[in-house]
Amino acid sequence: MDTLASLNAAQKLRHAGVPLTVPRLEIARVLLTEPVHLAADQVLALVRERSPETSRATVYNTLRLFREKNLVRELIVDPERVVYDSNTDPHYHLYDVDTGQLTDVSADELRVVGMPQLPGHVELDQVDVIIRVRGKRS
Repeated sequence: MDTLASLNAAQKLRHAGVPLTVPRLEIARVLLTEPVHLAADQVLALVRERSPETSRATVYNTLRLFREKNLVRELIVDPERVVYDSNTDPHYHLYDVDTGQLTDVSADELRVVGMPQLPGHVELDQVDVIIRVRGKRS
């Protein structure tokens, strides 16, 4: 494991108040050392390269914990695909439905104007914008 990546991942976990364990550190190394968009199964496969004994349940539980601690954002890009985004700064996404590639779009590149009136018993959590594109058809 890259020492600098591990130190950075551990620091992010500590800063978020997440107790360190080997599986959490491995999952953080995969998700938090550079901006990525990964499905849970992709995270599991990458973690198992270095830590083969890591269970699917551990990955899913850790992803939920990371989401709760605002270390990742959960994006539902289509009914069958949820990805975890390590960039938690305000931004949007461009999703290529043909390839499945998800790309960040800077908040400066798209402006969302106005918000609907929310019922009094709720508050805004976040706004997710996913711009779906596909290759031109001839």
